[in-house]
Amino acid sequence: MDTRTIMIFPKFENIHIIDDIRKKYDQLADLVLPHITLVFPFNSELTNVELNLHLEECLRGIHPFKIELNGFTKRQDKYGNYLFLNIVQGTDEIINIHSILYKDRLKKFNSGYDYIPHMTVGKLPSKELLDNAFDDVSKCNDRFSTVVNKISVEMIGEHEESIIVIEYELK
Repeated sequence: MDTRTIMIFPKFENIHIIDDIRKKYDQLADLVLPHITLVFPFNSELTNVELNLHLEECLRGIHPFKIELNGFTKRQDKYGNYLFLNIVQGTDEIINIHSILYKDRLKKFNSGYDYIPHMTVGKLPSKELLDNAFDDVSKCNDRFSTVVNKISVEMIGEHEESIIVIEYELK
């Protein structure tokens, strides 16, 4: 069974700034492009054809929408010490898509956690390193804006690499 994830891969004109931060603080930077996770990694018997049908059914009324990211947050939980780039516009649309996608065929994969849309730009081994990274990135006041017009499904390869298997165009 393949592990898959549903994400937004935003295309920002100034994405090199995010790439530079991720190279410093995110061990997945070379394996997966900057992204916003909509459905967290799941293992399912669903084929990609069935999953694409699920996207078509769920996203039928969703149109392209604008997002803007700015500012950083640090988060510590049982999964690790994370550095997030905050979403300041488009949050409601992303939460709506997240909720819709977890219905029906993917409902059993919803962990029930409060979903706060974000872009992970770092995962650090200790609180001290997270605090240092947060101090570093807090100097960055850049805004990242784009229009989201595509939802992607990636398969996670055996070496943690991202393999895009579906790209659904919002209409």
